[in-house]
Amino acid sequence: MARRPARKPRAKSTPGPAAPTTEREKIIAALLALLADKPFEAIGFADVAARAGVSLAMLREQFSSTLAILGAHIKAVDRAVLGADMSDMAEEPERERLFDVLMRRLEALAPHREAVRSLLRSARRDPPLAVALNGLAVRSQQWMLTAAGISASGPRGVIRAQGLAVLFASVLRTWVRDEDPGLARTMAALDRALARGQRLIGFLDDLCYIPSRICRLRSRRHRRDEDTEEEAAA
Repeated sequence: MARRPARKPRAKSTPGPAAPTTEREKIIAALLALLADKPFEAIGFADVAARAGVSLAMLREQFSSTLAILGAHIKAVDRAVLGADMSDMAEEPERERLFDVLMRRLEALAPHREAVRSLLRSARRDPPLAVALNGLAVRSQQWMLTAAGISASGPRGVIRAQGLAVLFASVLRTWVRDEDPGLARTMAALDRALARGQRLIGFLDDLCYIPSRICRLRSRRHRRDEDTEEEAAA
């Protein structure tokens, strides 16, 4: 069943970000603030330390790279979504549940829209960065699938998470330009993307099933050959 794009997101379904208190939180907030003003590749350790008001020694103690700081932010967004009350989704179909989970994720990202916009631009210019961001996104989307009650384990789960990471990235490109408070364009884009992804991921699941089926057929054939050889020897 297709969702009506005009539906508004649930109010206050995902908690907003708290003011940073620890050095780690201040460092993450500093990177996000810097991203709103400059590209990811132009941000150095000294920039982050100065913006966060911490020493380079403290920054090094907390994080090994700016990408690690970004990974910590993504993990915090995961926790915000996973910590929300999702009991009202229990009776919904899988696609509806996934729609709700991803909309909650966008709600959690809302305070950092300019940082996300900047990252999308940088990823288009820098293929290695795009690959690194994809790795972070796939792990994150495995959690989103799990939150929606969809299996994210095994080869099929990885395929689903990779497909969802690509899908969500395409929706983010609409979201960063969507000025409507109700996010009508974003919800319509997400609904269309999930419809396409449902068909594509189902097809990829079939492809994923083929190698295991081949292995089982080969195993049965091998056992038959062994039985034939034993009968011939007898």
